[in-house]
Amino acid sequence: MVDAIQVAELRRFVEQLKLNPSILHDPSLVFFKEYLRSLGAQVPKIEKSERDYEDKAETKPSFSPKHDDDDDDIMESDVELDNSDVVEPDNEPPQPMGDPTAEVTDENRDDAQSEKSKAMEAISDGRFDEAIEHLTKAVMLNPTSAILYATRASVFLKVKKPNAAIRDANVALQFNSDSAKGYKSRGMAKAMLGQWEEAAADLHVASKLDYDEEIGTMLKKVEPNAKRIEEHRRKYQRLRKEKELQRAERERRKQQEAQEREAQAALNDGEVISIHSTSELEAKTKAAKKASRLLILYFTATWCGPCRYMSPLYSNLATQHSRVVFLKVDIDKANDVAASWNISSVPTFCFIRDGKEVDKVVGADKGSLEQKIAQHSSSK
Repeated sequence: MVDAIQVAELRRFVEQLKLNPSILHDPSLVFFKEYLRSLGAQVPKIEKSERDYEDKAETKPSFSPKHDDDDDDIMESDVELDNSDVVEPDNEPPQPMGDPTAEVTDENRDDAQSEKSKAMEAISDGRFDEAIEHLTKAVMLNPTSAILYATRASVFLKVKKPNAAIRDANVALQFNSDSAKGYKSRGMAKAMLGQWEEAAADLHVASKLDYDEEIGTMLKKVEPNAKRIEEHRRKYQRLRKEKELQRAERERRKQQEAQEREAQAALNDGEVISIHSTSELEAKTKAAKKASRLLILYFTATWCGPCRYMSPLYSNLATQHSRVVFLKVDIDKANDVAASWNISSVPTFCFIRDGKEVDKVVGADKGSLEQKIAQHSSSK
């Protein structure tokens, strides 16, 4: 059963193709375009101006992906490649292929060999179309012979039909994964189409299996283009990675600034904030930590005489030190908070930095309170 989501995605892609068939010419869809052609589909050509055809034999860029999703994306430069031998793809219906399930008799094999011999003679005389006809008869007689498909592929190359050659080479490699001629023909066909990296890969395999001078000559032409494309890709992969890291860092800073703004908004600069529960205290402590601020926790009580003396002073200090967080806890109204801090007498002033207590003043000691606020508010 085909996945419903994949079917939906495929349907959307087909709709896009209907609106803009030129999408098929994207380099990343080469495999899909070849598959369509193997089924006999006609792939529309990209319209070219008269000047384009005049310049066909010149060296032109042929690898120029663009990335313009946002202002930070990199506009990739074109890669200068030698495309002087690149040809227009052949879009003819697929050539006849033999039935691989058919029984092949000795007589069939002999007849196929006879047709191949006729084809080789035609090739030597330059009668390539006739050679293709003989080889087609041969593959119909012996449809599982890798060498027959590979040989026909080599003749298709001579008549500048790279797609036909690729189809034959693919079949040859299905029957014999070590077919040097299959890899060689497919590599040369890929080169004709300007698919330099794929061409280089196939030709290297062919070279390892059965090297000949023609493979060596073709590699000398193909490898420089393939290397330029690879270097180009690595360069822009590196640049895109750097951009991604920069975007991630900006996003991190943005989130951090937003958290700091949120924390600062909750800290009521210049005011004394009353705390009524441990959860409320935890929230303010975390906010002060995010904002990298000193926090003072003042424990008091309504019945405490010294507290009545210190409270106005504490409020005045809050207005003087707007970057310090001033909290106040009534131990009778929030006894859970007092208990968690082991408060045994009031007034008590606890100094907190990064969520940890760093100092304390016990009693109505105005001078010590002012001195420690000055000390710790400037310590970070």
